[in-house]
Amino acid sequence: MTRRNWLQRLSALAFGPALATATHAAPAAADAPAAAGATDWKRLSDDEWKRRLNREQYQVLRREGTEPAHSSPLNAEKRAGIYHCAGCALPLFSSDAKYDSGTGWPSFHTALPGALGTKTDYKIFLPRTEYHCARCGGHQGHVFDDGPQPSGKRYCNNGVALRFMAAQA
Repeated sequence: MTRRNWLQRLSALAFGPALATATHAAPAAADAPAAAGATDWKRLSDDEWKRRLNREQYQVLRREGTEPAHSSPLNAEKRAGIYHCAGCALPLFSSDAKYDSGTGWPSFHTALPGALGTKTDYKIFLPRTEYHCARCGGHQGHVFDDGPQPSGKRYCNNGVALRFMAAQA
């Protein structure tokens, strides 16, 4: 059993339901409206996010939840294209960087330049690096140092937090 599998099983036993429904405060809403024709994604109110996203997307993107492993159809997506943030449509990953990590979540070894921000997460008491969309701040997943080359990274993404756009033939 690998260390990753051991940690996943341990956390699932101890925190399974809590991980799937973890809630944290969303960014504070601002009173000032966005400029005409432009959306100030980081200043949208919680109510506006609830209107824009379905329940599962809201839980993951705005409340830092985690979808169940093996639940996303994007895990099996093999076509060429781009994976965008489901919250604001910012391109995050190319299909060229996608690989099967065996974890049950869509995984990528490299993000598109400037697409992601990170912070340290202690939700399972062990520090992990959480990453989010650089434009809207939507939670995407966690990044680990056990991925393939060229980066050695594994961006383990919630499928519900992504929208796939196939390349035009």
